[in-house]
Amino acid sequence: MKQDVEGPEGNPGAEQPQNVALFARLEGRILAIALVLIAIYLTWLGLGCPGFPKKSHLFLGMTATLVFFGRMAGMSFGYAAGLEHTVVVPIAVIVETLMVLLFYPLFVLSSRRLLVIGAFKNLLERIHTAAEAHNETIVRLGIPGLLFFVWFPFFMTGPVVGCAIGYLLGLRPWVTLSVVLAGNSLAIASWALILRNIRDRVAAYHVYAPIALVAIGIMVLVAIFVIRSMRREKNSRKTRTQD
Repeated sequence: MKQDVEGPEGNPGAEQPQNVALFARLEGRILAIALVLIAIYLTWLGLGCPGFPKKSHLFLGMTATLVFFGRMAGMSFGYAAGLEHTVVVPIAVIVETLMVLLFYPLFVLSSRRLLVIGAFKNLLERIHTAAEAHNETIVRLGIPGLLFFVWFPFFMTGPVVGCAIGYLLGLRPWVTLSVVLAGNSLAIASWALILRNIRDRVAAYHVYAPIALVAIGIMVLVAIFVIRSMRREKNSRKTRTQD
């Protein structure tokens, strides 16, 4: 009898072949690299940011804000806390690069039904929906369109959705990652100039004004997220009722 070595594509129930097939793929290796780099970064944060011990709490706060509320909120937090370009920009680049390296293989492997993680299922579905909404436009523009998409701050655009679009366009993994990370770096540099200027102008009115501005921005983002979640739940209930 011929042994099945194709993992989940040939036999979804075979756990060992699935694991072997997963990390034999390029996306699986990218995922492994991402997990190692994330572990290193989290260890650095957990040890109190060696080299910057007095600013470790600020680095932790900025990292969390970047992950949960996005680039604008995260970088605004850094500038409001008094951090300079030389700190805010590298942290933003590191965190968003790690997010790209994590979500790109997760999206690809999930799309191919090779890896399904319940905690990320809804998020990956939203990313897929957002990517498909912009896919036709970027197909006409090609790689420059993908670069511009990641760089320019439209709503529901950015590196994570850009990775999904690169996959849907059929680009090679390293082409997608290179274009997305290049566009992401341009976006971070652009936001750095804008947000630092806003911080300086707002700080002229009151020393705590930048922090208040960040807090308002985060509350707005949370409100948008809650409203969108309520709408999705409402639409889901309508669909179930119709069925």
